[in-house]
Amino acid sequence: MILIPEVLTLLILNALFAFFATLVFVQALKIYLQWDINSHSQTQYKLEKQSYLSATIIKFIFSIKVPLFLFFIFTLDKLSDLLSGAMCGAGVVDATIYGNYLFALKILNIYLFAYWIALNHEDLKDPKQPYTKAKFGFFLILYFLFISETVLEFSMFNAIDVEDVVNCCGSIYSSTSKSYFATILSWDPSILVGTFYTNYLFILTSYLLRFKYIFAFFNITFIIVSLTTLITFFGTYIYELPSHHCPFCLLQSDYYYIGYFLYSFLFLGTFYAIYVGFIWTNHTSMEKHYKISFFFTSLYTFSVSFYPLWYYLQNGVFL
Repeated sequence: MILIPEVLTLLILNALFAFFATLVFVQALKIYLQWDINSHSQTQYKLEKQSYLSATIIKFIFSIKVPLFLFFIFTLDKLSDLLSGAMCGAGVVDATIYGNYLFALKILNIYLFAYWIALNHEDLKDPKQPYTKAKFGFFLILYFLFISETVLEFSMFNAIDVEDVVNCCGSIYSSTSKSYFATILSWDPSILVGTFYTNYLFILTSYLLRFKYIFAFFNITFIIVSLTTLITFFGTYIYELPSHHCPFCLLQSDYYYIGYFLYSFLFLGTFYAIYVGFIWTNHTSMEKHYKISFFFTSLYTFSVSFYPLWYYLQNGVFL
């Protein structure tokens, strides 16, 4: 295991979070099984107090989890300097069998924890606390995903060997690699880009018509379509190099850290759409979340679209 300060920080914080999450898990199980808002018993009174404390701990974990994810990416980039062949965080992720699963699980957990925070927010606004049982039942699932992430992260760092030669991002994200990225890169770019803008058109239409479930659904598909087209098409115009498809290099200073902005726009737009679709709230609040979601989704779409357009205006041709 590479025990540099950044890795130690991640492991220690994950261990602390796992400890507190386990304490909350025990309380969440009690609340889920025994909660009855209409009861005036001593047990219900204790559960109400425990629910506030448990919710506070979960909110604290999430508030640290988001910046910790950015710190995790920073750590990957720093580790790339220690591994032969790695040019960025992509090489570190690919260095073990755990890396890709861990990264995907981290992204999933951020969405799920954010959804829990939104559900908790709506629950506390209503004196009857209609979502208390649901949100703690949801946390029971989140807990196992969070522990799985913690175990995977330890396993990945433990499996990294500084003496091994790893693949660079140019090799991982190439049409000649043996990974699933090679299959994606072999697809016709015009079909992928057409799918991207068609997906956005469906989002625009459902936004104007206020079809919340359709709006949420097409924002969920937009996550997959956006990441795919960013790797296969839009990213090459940011790099101005048709063979460069790495989604990690966008986070480097050479490209003005544009990846942090693009990924943030995509997350905020799609998350608030999920909020609209799957959390019942009052009309005023829902309208606000509609606008926030569409604003950030549109901002992402216009941002990535700028690069091929700017390249064409400068050079008169596309890549």
